[in-house]
Formats: sequence, C-alpha cells, structure tokens
Amino acid sequence: MAATPGNPGIAAFAPCYPVSTLAPQNLIRVARETSPDLIIIGPEGPLVEGCVDALQAEGFRVFGPSKQAARLEASKIYSKAFMLRHGIPTAKAFACTKVTEAIEKLSEFPGKIVIKADGLAAGKGVVIARDTAEANHTISSMMAGELVGAAGTSILLEEFLEGEEVSFIVICDGQDYICLPPTQDHKAIFDGDRGPNTGGMGTYSDDGILTKEDRSTIEETIVKPTLAGLASEGTMFRGFLFIGLMMTPAGPKVLEYNVRLGDPETQSILLRVEGGFGSAIAAAANGNLNHAVIPLKPGASACVVLAAAGYPGKPRMKDKISGIPEAETLGAKVFHAGTKEEDGHLLTAGGRVLGVSAAGDSLANALNLAYAAVAKVNFEGMQFRKDIGQKGLKRYTES
Repeated sequence: MAATPGNPGIAAFAPCYPVSTLAPQNLIRVARETSPDLIIIGPEGPLVEGCVDALQAEGFRVFGPSKQAARLEASKIYSKAFMLRHGIPTAKAFACTKVTEAIEKLSEFPGKIVIKADGLAAGKGVVIARDTAEANHTISSMMAGELVGAAGTSILLEEFLEGEEVSFIVICDGQDYICLPPTQDHKAIFDGDRGPNTGGMGTYSDDGILTKEDRSTIEETIVKPTLAGLASEGTMFRGFLFIGLMMTPAGPKVLEYNVRLGDPETQSILLRVEGGFGSAIAAAANGNLNHAVIPLKPGASACVVLAAAGYPGKPRMKDKISGIPEAETLGAKVFHAGTKEEDGHLLTAGGRVLGVSAAGDSLANALNLAYAAVAKVNFEGMQFRKDIGQKGLKRYTES
C-alpha cells in the first residue's frame, strides 16, 4: 500500500510519495515503482486532468471516472446543462460569460441568489448573495478572478432553494451502484451557517437524515437518470458519484455533482462502515458490483473540522499541533488533512488541518465524543464550528 502525495497521518500506515498528483506521468512513475493491485484516485484535480485514463492506458487497474465523466464536477455549467437534458430535478439557472450579461439576469432572481464559479474552486466557488448589491459585487469580483481565480471567469446564476442539504454518495461500476450512508455537511465557516463557504467544516451521518421514501425518490429520480444519461451520451461512470442535494418541499433537487468521495463526508461515512468497503471498490473497478455488500454499523457518526487561522482566506502555516494522541485515547479518530512534519514537530500546512471524528450509538453520543476529542487538540489560531449536527439533534427533539 502506498499514497501520493500523502501526509503525516497517512504515513503512519503507508509510504508516501510527495509528487504532484495533477501530472499523470508522476502517478505512472509511482505506480510502476509500487506495482499496486488497485489505484484509487481521491481528489478532483487528478480526475479532471485525466489521470485515470493515463493510468489505465499503462495497464493499471484504477477506480475513478474518466476525464470525460469528470466533467460533471469540472464545470458547473456543463453539469447544469446535463441535468436539464435528462430531466433531473434541479434549480433554475443561467450560464454567464460576461459581467454585463450576468447583471442583466439578476432581475429574474428575486430575493437571495446563488452565484457559482464554473470551474474547480476547492469548495469555495459558491456564494449566496442576499440582495442585488451583494450579487453585483460578487459577480464583478468573481468574474475578474479575485475570488477563486480562473475558476470564476464563467459563472452560473442559480435560483436559491429552501430546505436542508444532504450529501448522497454512491459507488458505481458503470452500470450498478451501491448507496453509502447519507451525510449532512456544514459549508459556512461560522456557527449558524454564517460567513463565507469553505470546503466543509464538519459532517454527521445517521439514519434520520433521510427516510426510506426519500432514498427511493433520490435513486429513481436522480441516481438512475444520471447514470443512464451518461451512458446515453457514451460515457461510462465508474467511481464515486457524489450528489449534493437540497431536500425541498417539492422533493430532492440536485445542487451539484462531485466525482469523488467528499471531505469531510468520508470521515463520517467510514466510521459507519462495518466492513466490505475495499472489496466493494475492487468489485466496482472490475465492473461487477452487483454482488457486493457494505454492512453498516447502527448508530451515528460525526466529524468536526479544525481549520487554520485565516481560513477560508489565506491560511496561516507552520503552527505547532498538539493533543492528537490524547484525542484518540478517548476513542475518536483524527484524520489528517493540512499537516506536515518538520524538525520532529507536527505543523499546520493548509486551510483545513484535521478532521476529528467519532461514532456512537446515537448522534448525541457521537457528537459528544467528537467534541471531547476536539478539546484535547490545540494549535495557534485553531477555529472550528461548535454546532455540527445540531440540525440532526433538533430533528429528534421535534419528532
């Protein structure tokens, strides 16, 4: 087992090769050196760059979508057009390539409006403008490259949908699929869903997020039409299909597609998996997922993201991290993200630094354990949300 580029958390389990994952030749070189039975590509960047295609051309078995299939995440404009072509429920939207064009369209969106960068923006390419003045400023700044760089030079203006967000991820083998436990992400930086969006400040997963009827509706109106739509256009999807949903009064609607496991969704999902996860991925990579099963643990799980000072803007780096062993002694699992080791010290090395995660027989117990573990970890400027999972707890008190 090996990983690239890796981090100190992964290095405790497998050798890491610190190379750029955006260059297919780098991954081919590491694959030749390590001779893996199966390669799983996690981040969106390498998928969009066509690394799956390049590795498969060299004879390696890879789990992940092709460059063509990865367009679902690479371009918000492409994915919106795909949804409309195939009758997949989603919000009304307009694609814009000029500032004047976008501002003219604002009159068609009364109240709040969602402004999305077309390209990859590490989860920060979505702004919910509360009024026309904020929308005008966001459009001008985004399309000038000031907010998310070149990813925002083309944008999508989208109707604001009311409801609760749900992350729904399925493992696909090109034809069949297996649904993973649904999660709910917390995108905004501050408690109460205030402040700018981030890559995700925490998640929880339990059986109360969706009813059986909700799951059936999502599969029949979204998952199956998405895979069938891709196939009808000559694209086989093999990989993780992440569907960001809004559960509206009119039913589930798609906010976005991702073509990989989400972060921090994955942390909560993995703590609910009893076994069979690796076997299912291997089966999907071979195109025979129909007999695979992934048993789940009862109860719930949660992940609280610890972010660096300055995030989601420019994060401060090289702050010393302490307390991870003490947190894990409690029974939590601390996943590394933006960390590095230097001179024997563990340091911050990115915006989202750690994902402190825990499972329990109830959502309340999972959250209590996760936050008890958070209290053991420390680095200068550490910021985190204190309300992860509160919507889920409220659901139980109201039922």
